[in-house]
Amino acid sequence: MFIDYKRFNSFDYKEVRACKKVVESGNLSGFIGNRKDGLKSGYYVSKFEKKIEKYFKVKYAITVNSWTSGLICALGAIGIEPGDEVIVPTWTMSACATAILHWNAIPVFADIETETFNICPNSILRNISKRTKAIIVVDIFGHPAQHDEIKQIAKKYKLKLIGDSAQAMGVKYKNKYTGLQCDIGGFSLNYHKHIHTGEGGIILTNNKFYAKKLKLLRNHAEAVLAEKSKKKDLINMLGYNFRLGEIEAAIGMCQLKKLKNIIKKKMMLGKLLIKKLSKLPYITLPIIKKNCTHSFYAFPIILDLKKINVPRSKILETLNESGIKGLAGGYQNLHLLPIYQKKIAYGSKNFPWSINKKDEINYRNGICPNAENLHFKTLISYGGLSFFDLRKSDILIIAKIFFNVWKKLKII
Repeated sequence: MFIDYKRFNSFDYKEVRACKKVVESGNLSGFIGNRKDGLKSGYYVSKFEKKIEKYFKVKYAITVNSWTSGLICALGAIGIEPGDEVIVPTWTMSACATAILHWNAIPVFADIETETFNICPNSILRNISKRTKAIIVVDIFGHPAQHDEIKQIAKKYKLKLIGDSAQAMGVKYKNKYTGLQCDIGGFSLNYHKHIHTGEGGIILTNNKFYAKKLKLLRNHAEAVLAEKSKKKDLINMLGYNFRLGEIEAAIGMCQLKKLKNIIKKKMMLGKLLIKKLSKLPYITLPIIKKNCTHSFYAFPIILDLKKINVPRSKILETLNESGIKGLAGGYQNLHLLPIYQKKIAYGSKNFPWSINKKDEINYRNGICPNAENLHFKTLISYGGLSFFDLRKSDILIIAKIFFNVWKKLKII
């Protein structure tokens, strides 16, 4: 059995031609950080943003140099204050939490569902306090979160919603693209996403005021605002250089045209793998909920270790030796990282937790049992659908290898 593990690459001559055109123009960036032109961007950046707005049917698209920058801007735009609490899933990339710390606010970690691995609405409810100001909703692995239920919670408690669809660009929830269910949403254009510009990010919002703040934050806001700004909510604006370059924007326009077909193919391969592995005993496979699509950025498999009676490490080792690449055990448990266990982010005096009572926020082992159990014990995460340019024939081989490994380890 042989799988051609050619790295997935959505680039072709069109991206090369677009880069060449920008380089020959001599204008690699069109940003200027001053009061006259600070809200303007380069030709290709502006054009790319307009195409994003049209594609996703959103009023405002703001590009940045990374989705990490996008998260920082989003939290700044909604007015997060020092000491505020923001609920975030523990099962996500670290930037979701460090972006909160950036504003001297406090991450509060919620557990995840075991069906979609997204943030659990009941866990959100358990973690709301008088200091809670926002929720970061992550569409993890490419499947949408329970946005309707989470929106009801946010409305009841007057909380803002930030949508992180870094792994789910082009995915739909009830016929609406992810990233549009929240006050501010967005995507990653990092090199290992389905479409990318090497590095980059996209922020989406339908709120005009947020859009202005986002544009200011990405481009030296303090240098752009007038000396005597009459808007109090625009005075304390510390901006950054989070700007996307012209080359990346030109690449992005080419990539955006390919998104629909890429997601369609990944979903077809994901469904096929589910079908072929469905007869494999003692595992739980990914689901695609009604009125949702899936990008299969990762293909999670939960092991029933009580019935398998073989250590996960041995299963991973045997699968790897048998030719399956792109496997990992577990994913993330941010609350168990040293920065949160020690509650030290800035300096050595427990800042920003010291703004409030340091011990009020609990990060102990056990607060997110679903995420902890999956990470340390029962989850196999297969990233091959996003990392490699697989075909239907490869999926059939992968399924056969799984069955052979189960037989070899005497699981069946």
